[in-house]
Amino acid sequence: MSSQKDLIAPADPLNLENYQPERPDWTIDQGWERYTEQEHATWRILYQRMTKLMKGRACALFERGIRELPMDSDHIPNFIELSERLNKHSGWTVVAVPGLVPDHIFFEHLANRRFPSGCYIRRPHEMDYQEYPDVFHDIFGHIPLLMYPLMGDFIQSCGKAAVKAHQLKQTDLLERIARLYWYIVEVGLVQEEDGIRSFGAAIASSEKEILFALEDESPNLVMFDHKRVMRSEFWIYDLQQTYFVLKDMNELIRIAQLNLEAIATELADTPDIELGELIDEDQVLQRGNLNYHEQKQLQATAA
Repeated sequence: MSSQKDLIAPADPLNLENYQPERPDWTIDQGWERYTEQEHATWRILYQRMTKLMKGRACALFERGIRELPMDSDHIPNFIELSERLNKHSGWTVVAVPGLVPDHIFFEHLANRRFPSGCYIRRPHEMDYQEYPDVFHDIFGHIPLLMYPLMGDFIQSCGKAAVKAHQLKQTDLLERIARLYWYIVEVGLVQEEDGIRSFGAAIASSEKEILFALEDESPNLVMFDHKRVMRSEFWIYDLQQTYFVLKDMNELIRIAQLNLEAIATELADTPDIELGELIDEDQVLQRGNLNYHEQKQLQATAA
């Protein structure tokens, strides 16, 4: 097991550490006309690869969203055109941002049914896994499920709760909301009639992670429990040591109605659960061997 505190984030490919936004909400113009043919080709390859891989691996609602939106398979979508289609279904729109934005800015957008998406697309050598979210992750991974209230309302509820927590300077609550969001929206799995399926955006947009989460013996698979998840550390820059599995997608309705402030207060004196750690209360579906992360740790130590 390891703690998030022991890990170092990789270098941001966009070098946004000292970025000064021109707009208070950090939005920018997508600049769709500036994409090169190589960048569109990268989107096309990723789209074809992931729509093929998701068959029998992605949840039914995600596959339905891909069909019903629909999404451009040949070119990086134009956010204005995509927003028009998405808004008719669910009231959500897509706004362009430079990359990762401050948490309070991110959640403010979600609270108002605006999904912030980066414009950068990964390089050809990063096809199977990209440490930082790019436009393929943000659009292909997130937008299909934002078609439906199950996910759209849940994400908005996280946004509203986080905005309130930021205003009241409740940093512990903000962290626990971020954990809930991460383990559901980004790396969530769900039990369906024909087996465990993925719906998290980080998994849906990564060849490496969809195979790892569903077919590798390394990660733990644990039935979802909201208090357990809100105690669990997370790390966004690598494959997960533990994935949590919803009993069905309708569970998102119940989670969206939770009093997160009250739960955070209840959990205030409980210790965090480190990456890869299992606890006695866990309903374990797969006790992972954690080989992937142990090998990475050994390599880092040797270096």
